[in-house]
Amino acid sequence: MALKKTTVMVDEEDLALIKAAAAREGRPESEYFREAFHVAALRTRRWDEDWDIPRLDFGGPVTAEEIDRAVSDGVADAE
Repeated sequence: MALKKTTVMVDEEDLALIKAAAAREGRPESEYFREAFHVAALRTRRWDEDWDIPRLDFGGPVTAEEIDRAVSDGVADAE
């Protein structure tokens, strides 16, 4: 991956948080900014084609209680 240098203006408080995290975790500050740029770049992506996401039919509306019960049952089964 080729890297390109750029200048960015950031809020002083945000920068202080990044500096503290970098010192605490022993990582370069630049890694945090590269990660942030990558996330921002991913958020801007657009696809020309439609996604092939299947539509699920449960025969009617599903309530929050049914979802909670299904998740709880799934967690209990996994343990």
